[in-house]
Amino acid sequence: MLGPLLTLHSSLQHEVLHGHPFRDPRANEATVFLPLGLAVPYRRFRDQHLAHHHDPNLTDPYDDPETNYVDPAAWQRMSPLRRLILRANNTLLGRMAVGPFLSLAGLWRGDLRAMRAGDAPVRRAWALHAVGAVPVLAAVAASGMPVWSYLAACWLALSILRIRTFLEHRAELRPRERSVVIEDRGPLAFLFLNNNFHAVHHACPGLPWYGLPAAYAADRAAVLRRNGGYRYRSYWPVIARHLLRAKDPVAHPFWTWGNRTTAREDAEALLAGVLPEPLPPPAVAPARLRARTRR
Repeated sequence: MLGPLLTLHSSLQHEVLHGHPFRDPRANEATVFLPLGLAVPYRRFRDQHLAHHHDPNLTDPYDDPETNYVDPAAWQRMSPLRRLILRANNTLLGRMAVGPFLSLAGLWRGDLRAMRAGDAPVRRAWALHAVGAVPVLAAVAASGMPVWSYLAACWLALSILRIRTFLEHRAELRPRERSVVIEDRGPLAFLFLNNNFHAVHHACPGLPWYGLPAAYAADRAAVLRRNGGYRYRSYWPVIARHLLRAKDPVAHPFWTWGNRTTAREDAEALLAGVLPEPLPPPAVAPARLRARTRR
């Protein structure tokens, strides 16, 4: 029971960072200040997710903080074991099993590097997170629940969230065609606060969760035309089709150093078939680009 409740708390944090329910961001943050999920500071979630909402960057292996695609050149250099793990992560079962570990390892490693470099906002986010974790763990201890059981519930919440994020975005040349619509109105849609209407959310990030289904229903044909028809009728076909079978390749299918998915002109040139030969990748990626996390 606690796992789904923690999933819902994460969805509430997502609403808060988009400016709901209050106009004052400090009041909004106060409503979700306690880190019930323990793993991720709210401010780090907020900053990375808002960066993710720059749609021209969606699926970019370096500039989208929430992507699972990797640089094709980096994929070629990976060890067989790491490739095996990332291939497993591209199935729904694998994403739920190892996805939380990969995501947290990337976040913690990147944030530790940033704090060592003197990044004040990252340090402040983790300091506030530590302060908030004290009453959470004290309440767990007072309740009589074993700490390991609470940690298991936190992990379960992260796994459930991977059902939502598994296919939210795909690699497409047009940024507007990268976000999915899942026409689900069941318990998972409630736990995710209707974020399954993800193309609508990216088009109108300020729209509250309870307005997403009506906005989609009012202009369904236009939304699907805009996102290239990337839709599923519910989460059950997603589970049946991709539980053990990958939806996407791990290596980004068209990203190169000479064709950043952030570049609208390159995307349009690719669509027109007139893109010049891509530039060769540098021997070592800049530190800013290496310091990314994966959802």
